[in-house]
Amino acid sequence: MKVACLGMGWWSDVLADAIRRSKQLTIAACYSRSVEKREKFAAKYGCRAAASYEAILNDRSIEAIINTTPNGVHRETTLAAAAAGKHVFLDKPIANTIADARAITDACRRAKVVLALGYQRRRESHFRWVRREIEEGRFGKLVNAEANISRDRLGKIDLSSWRYTAEGMPGGVMLQIGIHYTDVLEYLLGPVKAVSGRFVRLVLPGDNPDVASLVLEHENGALSTLNASYASASEYYLLNLYGKEASAYYDFHQGLRFLKRGAAKAEPVSCQKNDPIVEELEEFAAAVRGDAEPEMDGERGTASLAVLLAGIRSAKEGRRLEVKEILA
Repeated sequence: MKVACLGMGWWSDVLADAIRRSKQLTIAACYSRSVEKREKFAAKYGCRAAASYEAILNDRSIEAIINTTPNGVHRETTLAAAAAGKHVFLDKPIANTIADARAITDACRRAKVVLALGYQRRRESHFRWVRREIEEGRFGKLVNAEANISRDRLGKIDLSSWRYTAEGMPGGVMLQIGIHYTDVLEYLLGPVKAVSGRFVRLVLPGDNPDVASLVLEHENGALSTLNASYASASEYYLLNLYGKEASAYYDFHQGLRFLKRGAAKAEPVSCQKNDPIVEELEEFAAAVRGDAEPEMDGERGTASLAVLLAGIRSAKEGRRLEVKEILA
């Protein structure tokens, strides 16, 4: 499937590298407003540097857009793609507002083009293993989970980048990377009905939070917590899940462990490393061919965004917020 890459930030290269690892997609063209960025990308990935986005949209040989543009222009760029009959793989979050998210979803539905959202963390083999065990009933009633996603951004941020401004990335670290683990928590424990949030800026310059915490109330009664930070000394990921009959513990350094009720200690679980970004791109290609459905589509991407926006608003207003208030 021939695709065009739109938006030449660092994540565009991550996706382009994954496309190279897959044999199901080919990068035919790229576009960025920066001539230097698009020519550099074109040289690296052996594609055509288009003179305009319109040139890509008018190229009938290109079936889909890999969209890594800033959140604030997701609506404009995706609606243009849908109007041209191009399928869209859109990096999370779907947008910065529910109105934009719904407009994107509706436009792709009306145009009958596939819209897939990039949420690769849920596809990691350890979380797939936990999900299968949940579905088999081995955890019993799910009661609680705790998660952490932290990275070191001290001295590494560019305050001119939309990714680090309150306007471009409202909610800061939580919307930018925390959303991956709110998604994993929903993937494992089910939908979230209410959120309590706290956001602070402690280390990094700028106008955006670099440390954030959420308490999530799931529809099944379980509670989970998520901490996200750009002010830590290193990169770290953790997710522990607690059920009445068993618990699972995952962290970046020790991998996955599983503890059954009555056992003396948690036992390691060997999970073969997978390539979640390739998997989501190949699922997108299969959906374009009519052979699959995107695991994360417009509706699910909108619901995921609503959880984050509920947390952001909760922190501002100092109160527990139900997700339905955001979706109203």
